[in-house]
Parts: sequence; structure tokens; C-alpha cells
Amino acid sequence: MRIPFFYLVILLSAVITPSFANELQVLYNTRCASCHDGSVPKAPHQVKFQLMGADSIYAALTEGLMKPNADGIDTPTLRKLADFLGGESQETARPVLRCEKDRVPLATPALQGWGFTPHNTRFIDSAVAELAAEDVSKLKLKWAFAFPGASRARSQPSMYGDHILVGSQSGAVYALSLANGCATWIFTAAAEVRSAVVVDPSGQQAFFGDIRGMVYAVDPRSGQLLWQVQSHGHPTTTLTGSPRLHEGVLYVPLSSSEWASAADPAYPCCTFRGGVVAIHSETGRVLWTAHTIAEKPKPTGEKNAQDAPRFHPAGAPVWNSPTIDAKRGALYVGTGEAYTSPAVGTSDAIVAFDLITGEKRWSYQSIPGDAWNMACYIGGGTNCPKENGPDLDIGAPPALITLPDGRDALIVGQKSGHVFALDPEDGSLMWRNKYGHGGFAGGVHWGLAVGEGTIFAPNADTVFTEKIIGERKPGLFAINPVDGDVKWFVPAPDVCAPEDLPACDPGFSAPVTAIPDVVFSGAFDGHLRAYESRSGKLLWDFDTNQEFPAVSGDIARGGSIESAGPLVQAGHVIVNSGYLFGDRMAGNALLVFAAKD
Repeated sequence: MRIPFFYLVILLSAVITPSFANELQVLYNTRCASCHDGSVPKAPHQVKFQLMGADSIYAALTEGLMKPNADGIDTPTLRKLADFLGGESQETARPVLRCEKDRVPLATPALQGWGFTPHNTRFIDSAVAELAAEDVSKLKLKWAFAFPGASRARSQPSMYGDHILVGSQSGAVYALSLANGCATWIFTAAAEVRSAVVVDPSGQQAFFGDIRGMVYAVDPRSGQLLWQVQSHGHPTTTLTGSPRLHEGVLYVPLSSSEWASAADPAYPCCTFRGGVVAIHSETGRVLWTAHTIAEKPKPTGEKNAQDAPRFHPAGAPVWNSPTIDAKRGALYVGTGEAYTSPAVGTSDAIVAFDLITGEKRWSYQSIPGDAWNMACYIGGGTNCPKENGPDLDIGAPPALITLPDGRDALIVGQKSGHVFALDPEDGSLMWRNKYGHGGFAGGVHWGLAVGEGTIFAPNADTVFTEKIIGERKPGLFAINPVDGDVKWFVPAPDVCAPEDLPACDPGFSAPVTAIPDVVFSGAFDGHLRAYESRSGKLLWDFDTNQEFPAVSGDIARGGSIESAGPLVQAGHVIVNSGYLFGDRMAGNALLVFAAKD
């Protein structure tokens, strides 16, 4: 799931002053834009700068191919330009506070991966949460951790014993003491780690992936590498969705940055197919690969305006963590849009695969004809497919639940503003309703929660176009899972409007988390809020869009809450804050709250 690259000037408002940001924009326009706006085929398009990172850009300007273009620009300005384009560097960050011990005691994980349960319900029972509804209003910040040099914090935190396991933009994976935030161990992956860290039931292996498609297994007690394997051979493979572990097999969702590669007018678009890879958890051996598009891409015989060949079919990436159905021996994933026209039948769909063989069982397409890539966003570039959107993926994983009458249902939220229920036996539609306008950041973007007989669906409704229909309703919906009727709706407070805060938006795009009687929801505006499950009454509201003294002695900066939702465990609420991508507020904070000392 991705957000288009725009409003470049305000992206680093938390790091660079507005006046200097304007100067950097002029500098970019003068020295860089003529090549990096798509007119030079081999030059990385500006949409890739955030994926490259500030340090890579700085190296290119000072030591690499771009050094001649930087002639006459002083070093501090080059550093600021790299930070402006790619996100702040680690260069000026203070060292992470280390614990006296370098090993975590053996523990059994209480929750399982991104959605906390194999069914991706994001509901945490009281024995694990240890937080009563009456204590939520007493929550206070216990400590803050600053991810060094980061401009976004989007890995879903998980717990291992008395430690928080979390990835970061730099590729560092941390085991942080819940007591005070010191790091017992740090593992450095080759690239940014966006996924949750998943620990096996024995407590002896932890798994995660990076944005270049590498899957890692480490010892959660020490951070020692056990094995690593490339998930897929396509050069644009990326892992954003979290792996799912089930009975010794790690199921890894495959997504791609090819949506951005297509912005290059000379790129041969497109050849990536989304899917799931099954990996033996003990050895790292790939057992099978199942694609969301069965047919391999082939040249169409046509060429684009830059004489690059066109391919078809492509796309349908998987941005979410697989949902496990042990009773039926199946797993379920949601897919993104197609990258080429005509859009395939498994784009914007729920796809069911066999757990043992990877064979596709069924698929349900929610929105047909959705073919889109970044070439469309930059003005109908030569690689833009004919459908040109509307780019309304299913980025949130389906939640498998049992209804009061004993029937099972898959509850699905979509960027279009739809929430619907499917029969997991065959994918047939049970009900479907539209709750908002939808847009590139949702509708439902990253995840809903289901518990206590209610669906809690966050709604972003950030951007609307002529291709998207419906009233804009950012906020939180409580929905009856039997028929889709709304139990209550709480509109998102607009804290951005009074001060016209840059990069601020009231929409709820991050996944929500539910515990008995309470649902927690983070927002683009940086607020983390807790609502009463039965009524939607606001119980607690904390603004994370500010600076906090970090345990390292550095400053942790909060911003937009996106991609990863709050974790509630052992009486603590743990959340990442900061999301420099698209027009969101940068930050590098992991915040830990507790109601009691």
C-alpha cells in the first residue's frame, strides 16, 4: 500500500524550516528536476527518493554520479538537500541507550504477529492487555524512544517477554526493555523493516522482512541471525505486509515497488505479480510460491513512447499479513490494483490459497477494472494503463470471525470506503456497504478490528476525485458484523483546521486495536485516541505530534500515526508516531504509555 509522492516542500516541516525548505525546493528545481522528473530514463524518478533514503542520496551527491551536478554547493546544504528529498539521516543522532544485559530471557509470545491473532482480528483479551477501561483515562507517557535518523516509524511493535520488538527505517530491529526503553540487542537488516516481528510459539525464533524482499530469522533472546533468504526473484519485490507463522511454516506476502518504477518513461512496464511465499521456519527453505496472478507476464507487442516494451498481466500485490484458517486449511490475503491494462480479475480482491500446496481456491474481486501505477499520478505518463485507477486496493487483511449463528465470515475493509463480509467456504458475498468516500489513503487503509460482536472500522477519506463516489466521513465506525448496519459513528476531530497545520489531516488510516470495552485509534493528525466500544464515547486523547525527551538523551519527534497501530499488553499502550511519505507529518518516535507506575 503506498501513498503518492507530492507536497514535497512540507514533508520535512518538522526538520527543516519553511523558508529553507523553499530554498531547497528551488535548488532541486534548478539542479535536479530536469532529470529526475521523468525526462531522463535512467535517472531515478523523484517518487523513489523516499525509498532510497537520505544517506544514499547524500552519497550520490558527494561521492557518486551526481557529484558534478552538486559542484559549487556547500556540504551542509547538500546534507539538508538529501534530508529534504529522502528523509533525515542518522548522522546527527545520538547512540541508542544499551541495557546492561545483552540477552532477553526465554519467553512465550502472547500475541501473534501483525493482527495479534492468526485471524487478524486485532482484538486483545483482558488477560494479555491488563488494562481496564476505567484506567484508560489515567494513561501517561512512560518513556519515548527515538529511532536514529528516521523520518517515519511504521513497523508494528510486538512483545517478547518484557521486551518490545520493532523494526525501523534504517533496517535496525530493536529489542527494547519495556521498563525503560534500553536496547538489549540490535539486529541490522539490509534495508528498512516495515513488518512486525513475529515470534514462534517456542520463543526461540523471530521473523521479519525488509523492503528489498529479504526474510530474516533471528534468535529473539540475542538478535543473532539464524538464516535469511530472498523471498522472490523479481528486482522490485518488497515486503511491507508482515509474515504469518503457522505450524512451522512462515507465510510471507509479496508486494512491490514496481508501481513507482513505472514512473520512469523508459521502464518496461510491468512484470511483477503479487503473491505469498511459504518458507520452512527452521531452515529458511522456500516450500512454494503462489501468485495472485496465475498467468506469467508476456510482451504485448506494443511499446510505450520511449520505445520500452509493454507487458501484461502484472500487479495485484499483497500489502497485508495473511489470515490463517486452520479449520479449512486455507489462508486469505487482500490484493492491490493491477499495474497494466486490462486489469486482471484478482486485482482489488480477496484471494484464498491452500495452506499446504499454495493452490488458489477462490477469489472475490471487489472492484474490477482498477489498473494504476505512478505514471498515472504524474500526469498520465507513458506507462499509465488505460483504466488509470481509481487505485483502491485492499490493503487491510481480512479478519476471520464467527457470527452469533455459528457461521464464519471474512470481514474486509477497502480503500474505497467499503466494508463487506465473505463466506470463507467459497468467497461468496454475505453483505457489503459503503461507509465513506474513500481515496488513496482509505476508506479503510491498513486494518480494522473485530471483537465483542462489533467491527471497528477506521475511515480516512483523505483525497477524493471524480472517480470516487460518496460523502466524506473521516472517523471511526462501529459496525454490526451480521448485516453491516452502523452501531455508531464518531467523526474525526479536525484539530488541523484552527492553526492550518502543514501536512496535517484528520483522517484515520492506521489500523485500530480493540481490547475489552475500548478501541484505540491513531490518526494522521498525530493524535492517539481511545473510545468506549459500546458508545463511541471518547475516553482519552493524546497528541503525539510534538517532541519528547528520548531515553537516549536525544529528542523523539512524533508526527502522523500511519501503517502500524497501537499494541496493548501488560498494562502498557505502545505506538509508533511519524510517517514521512506522501503529505504526512514526519517523526521518529516509539511511545510507551502506562496507567500505573
